[in-house]
Amino acid sequence: MRAINRSVILNSIKANGPIARAEVARSSGLSPATVTAITAELIEEGFVYEKAAGDSSGGRPPILLAINPLGGYVVGIKLMEDHAIGALTDLEANILQRHQMPLIDRSAEGAIQVMADLVKMLLGLGAVPRKKLIGVGVGLAGIVDSNQGVLRQSPYFGWLDIPIRDLLQAHVKAPVFIDNDVNTFTLAERWFGSGQGVKDFLTVTIGRGVGLGIVTNGQFYRGAGGGAGEFGHIVVDADGPLCDCGKRGCLEAFVSDPALLAQANEAKSKTFIPQTVNDLEELARLSQQGEPGAVAILHRAGSIFGQSIANLVNIFNPGRLLISGEGVRNGPVFFNAMRTAIQEFTMPGQYNDLELRIEPWGDDIWARGAASLVLQQLFESPVLQDVKP
Repeated sequence: MRAINRSVILNSIKANGPIARAEVARSSGLSPATVTAITAELIEEGFVYEKAAGDSSGGRPPILLAINPLGGYVVGIKLMEDHAIGALTDLEANILQRHQMPLIDRSAEGAIQVMADLVKMLLGLGAVPRKKLIGVGVGLAGIVDSNQGVLRQSPYFGWLDIPIRDLLQAHVKAPVFIDNDVNTFTLAERWFGSGQGVKDFLTVTIGRGVGLGIVTNGQFYRGAGGGAGEFGHIVVDADGPLCDCGKRGCLEAFVSDPALLAQANEAKSKTFIPQTVNDLEELARLSQQGEPGAVAILHRAGSIFGQSIANLVNIFNPGRLLISGEGVRNGPVFFNAMRTAIQEFTMPGQYNDLELRIEPWGDDIWARGAASLVLQQLFESPVLQDVKP
């Protein structure tokens, strides 16, 4: 109960600060004595500090409380196929230092060592003593049981049931939290980005793969075993192209970066596109120049993507849908086709409820999202952190 009260108070100060103790008590429903005792602890630990007195309606002005951004530090790591990206953040998820390291040894043990080295490097770059590190968050692709800290299945490395949390914790001597990378991105949006104040929203990422993060009624949904959100593996066409997961016709097999590049170079071999396409920026540029083959590929992919998103909207009825990932560079041909398909295939009433946003992209977002795993543990009541069926 004390842990719950502590989180409630911290979150109240984070959301509403600078705020007086009396107002924290009123908004949280806790007694003034409880608020006073717990805020004293938080001040002593450096998470909260007292600001200048607020306005007074008579009598002594109240002392206001605010989160101390430098009261502790977090490292967020995104583990990718060939490297790890890391960021050192403060308690407001502001990135203070960033670094990345190559992943030469693709074994689980090799990856753990790289992440441990990355934590040490970031603390050194930020001149942060290890005792000020409150935790490490790791985001990675695959099916992740975040409660147990276990990577159940990795699509890129072929790992099964790897206890990432415990292995990394033994190296860094600090709490470690892991989750699917799209979930970490969704957490960052919920706490610090476009998901703030929105009770029902979805994030869809597109790039190397396609992922989904789900927030319903203000709470995060991971599913029974951490596998919720494998949107990229809904089957669009059972006779379609082979997907990395071993099935045919998954959404990823039509709209992911590798799929689009494969389509572009198949078109080049049939002279529908006049040149080899080396990356998605080049394909998008050709489409914007009106190259018919490139336009056809991105228009078809955007339509398939939009139709699939319409299914999500019909199921979840989100108030906001955020689209991000490396695939935001696909350009206007792709996204105009996507928007048209969403409107066509979404139930009219639900389409009217929807606010669609395409978010700017950068690798730092992944690491900042991973850092949010730790910040969630700090700010959110334990009874609200997971929703399971």
